[in-house]
Amino acid sequence: MSEQLIAEAWLFGRVVIAALAGGVLGLERERENRSAGLRTHMLVAAASALFVGLAQLLILGFDDEAGSALRTDPIRVIEAVVAGVSFLGAGTIFVSGKEHRVRGLTTAASLLMAAGIGTAAAVEAWVLVAGCAALGWVVLRTLQPVSKKL
Repeated sequence: MSEQLIAEAWLFGRVVIAALAGGVLGLERERENRSAGLRTHMLVAAASALFVGLAQLLILGFDDEAGSALRTDPIRVIEAVVAGVSFLGAGTIFVSGKEHRVRGLTTAASLLMAAGIGTAAAVEAWVLVAGCAALGWVVLRTLQPVSKKL
């Protein structure tokens, strides 16, 4: 099997792990009957992992035999993911009622967290993947009663 196929298979594995970890947040949003639920969070996390992983593959593909690498700025990939997810999250935020109540901010924030989880999976930061998925779930699930009382 070629090195390229192995790299792609490993990236696909990271994308799957990202989707599952993003699904942890999506399950809670689904339970709350929010517009962005399980599937959306899974896809956001998976897409984030895919884009960061593709950038890694592209960089490796431009290495020449002399050992010089393409000059890159990995932060730009993360900026692009954040911009795309922020645009998606903005679509979940709306103002309603006479009081002009803002809704959807938590869902937008959870989509951004899912993107972060996907990015962490792409760079194989497994402690961050597991920890942030757990932290996001705890914030979404257990702090809601506290925020309603406040």
